[in-house]
Amino acid sequence: MVSERSLEVLRVIVQDYVASREPVGSKSIAERHSFGVSAATIRNDMALLEEEELITAPHTSSGRVPTDKGYRLFVDHLSDLRPLSLAQRHAIETFLGSSVDVDDVLARTVRLLSQLTHQVALVQYPSLSQARVRHVEVVSLTPRRLMTVVITDSGHVDQRVVDVPAETDEQLIGELRSRLNETIGGLGLTEAASALTGVSDRFPHEHAPTVEVVASILQEQVTANRQEKLLIAGAANLVRTEDDFHGSILPVLEAVEEQVVLLRLFSEMEADQRGITVSIGRENESFGLGETSILASGYSGIGTSVSRLGVLGPIRMDYSSNISAVRAVARYLSRTLGDSGSAS
Repeated sequence: MVSERSLEVLRVIVQDYVASREPVGSKSIAERHSFGVSAATIRNDMALLEEEELITAPHTSSGRVPTDKGYRLFVDHLSDLRPLSLAQRHAIETFLGSSVDVDDVLARTVRLLSQLTHQVALVQYPSLSQARVRHVEVVSLTPRRLMTVVITDSGHVDQRVVDVPAETDEQLIGELRSRLNETIGGLGLTEAASALTGVSDRFPHEHAPTVEVVASILQEQVTANRQEKLLIAGAANLVRTEDDFHGSILPVLEAVEEQVVLLRLFSEMEADQRGITVSIGRENESFGLGETSILASGYSGIGTSVSRLGVLGPIRMDYSSNISAVRAVARYLSRTLGDSGSAS
């Protein structure tokens, strides 16, 4: 068992090492922090921490650095989350609040999170499996080219351009729009896809081929589940912290590009009581990310299940600030998607 003072010594070792990237010695701890004990007592605490494999000496240095296990204990006992500044909170509200649709708000979110944390930011697209069709729009671009638009109650908008086999007029477009909304408006996406089958039977024979083409495109739109997609920003931040990786950062960059790896990792992470998941170092080895830490939180909007956003970076990172940023951005994103869903 680690005593309260030893835990406090570990805390300052982590914080000082994260800030300076220099091994931390007992003398500097005694001088810089108010423990009220001698450097010799601090050395005893450090020896106990080393026995527990929470800190280690790199090479022949007299100082110590945290191990993966040490970072894990630090994060598990982290209570002093650094709150975002008023300026940071205002920037989040302003930046996300001015987005125009779901795609835009997610693109803004991933850029913002990368800027706030100086890490690689990851945002998983929300699952549309629980969304319902709010409205279908059919717009004539030319007599033989139409645009179909599907709007869900989650605020998601999907539009496609479709070429039809015969010329259309405003009367047919109006009837098509009306029938489609009667058929699938308010339905869940899976139900909507089934309901579109045979919709052409409700139109005169000469219009059936055109309606079949439109219905087929709409089926593609309502069944497109974007859950298995990530937006990524800030990969250049990995290069800036290259010294924190013992070997080449190329495998990490390759793993970041392999979205399926990150999505699988996201799916296996479980949130703690703070709503945050932290996976550190060796805990990520099976994903080829053993020299990284991943912080993630869930977010959701109207009609969507919980998806994840987070950051990936070296194990030596500012966990307090980054956890606060991830939590705050997740909350604002949920609120923004909820507002956009109710306003659409």
